[in-house]
This record gives sequence, structure tokens and C-alpha cells, in this order.
Amino acid sequence: MSRSPNSGPSQRQLRVGEQVRHALSDVLQRGEVRDELIENTVISISEVRMSPDLKIATAFVAPLGAADEDAVVKALARNAKFIRGRVSGALRQLKYMPEFRFRPDTSFDNMSRIDELLRSPEVARDLDGDEGESE
Repeated sequence: MSRSPNSGPSQRQLRVGEQVRHALSDVLQRGEVRDELIENTVISISEVRMSPDLKIATAFVAPLGAADEDAVVKALARNAKFIRGRVSGALRQLKYMPEFRFRPDTSFDNMSRIDELLRSPEVARDLDGDEGESE
């Protein structure tokens, strides 16, 4: 059974991505990574996307607080091999330990931009017009 390229991630990719997200969160929460920037920053991992062959895990991270997002992503990338070794115990059921890639999470920015657009006077005027017609 072949999948079309636009059909989205498989159930297996989603399940493994969530397991990897939990394992990464545990390692960061326990403070096992000896990097001053990572140790002093609360990092939220919102999503982990797995490649179809499960060999690459792309983690979307957001530092909470005033930390520089790009600096945190670079610090995580510098420590990716160490992190990979620390999560290997939690992911021992996988045939291959995935390579980690870290990317900034922009979903919060996108949500706030959409919220701002929905609250704009032009959209509010259009929405008020629709409500009056439906009564």
C-alpha cells in the first residue's frame, strides 16, 4: 500500500514523534545537558515531526521567557549528539536512533497574527454584517 506524498504523516510517524517529544522533554527537564544557555532556559517542545523512515526527528522548540530563540536552537543543535545518547534509553524499541534537528516554533506567532487579523475593524465589520443577515 503506497501513500501519496500529500497525505500527511502516518500513524506510526505521529506515535514515534510523540514518544520522542516526551523523551526530549524529560532530558531537558532533568537538566542533563551541560550547556549554560539550555540549563538556564525553560524550553517547550511543541512538536516532533519524524521523517517517513523514522531516522530524522525535527523538534520544534520555543524558549519561554526572554531568551534569544535562535541562540537556544543553536545550543540544542551543538548538543544534539549528546541529547541523542541521553534519549536512547527511552527509545530503545526503535530500530534506529533518530538524528535530531531543532527548529524554532513559529506556531504561536502565527496564532497571534491570525487573532490580530480577526480582531481588526475590517473583519469585525464583515462578521457583524453576517450576523445581522442570519437573524
